[in-house]
Amino acid sequence: MHRHLMVGLCLLVAVSVSATPNDDMCARVREAEQKFADTMARRDQVGFSACLAEEAVFMGGSSALRGRTAVTDAWEAFFTEAAAPFSWEPEVVQVLDSGSLAFSSGPVFAPTGERIGTFNSVWRLESDGRWRVVFDKGCPPCGDASAEEPESGPAGQ
Repeated sequence: MHRHLMVGLCLLVAVSVSATPNDDMCARVREAEQKFADTMARRDQVGFSACLAEEAVFMGGSSALRGRTAVTDAWEAFFTEAAAPFSWEPEVVQVLDSGSLAFSSGPVFAPTGERIGTFNSVWRLESDGRWRVVFDKGCPPCGDASAEEPESGPAGQ
């Protein structure tokens, strides 16, 4: 019986060490990102807009769209056709231990399924308890974001 008690205690310690409060926050941001992506698939521009912070900044090319209204207006063209012109899904999600900001990144796909880019978003937990995008920047495909990276800065510095 002692042996079963010890095994049980070891399992309890292992579970408590592997599951952190940050894991729960990451799961919530991943869910918010998936719901955000679903707005494009469902052709729901109102839902898309609701995922944006009032002061959201979307960066592309040499300019930036500043504010929920400017982003929503500029993205209206992506919601006009019956089929979504692209889709995306979160691959990497990290949340500050404070729980106030998060980063998500992942592939962007053409309707054919071909990877055509990578999105990078910064999310903020707002006063109403909802995560909303505050910064977004897409870029060309940059490989597997889940691949192991060096622990230090650029080029291992």
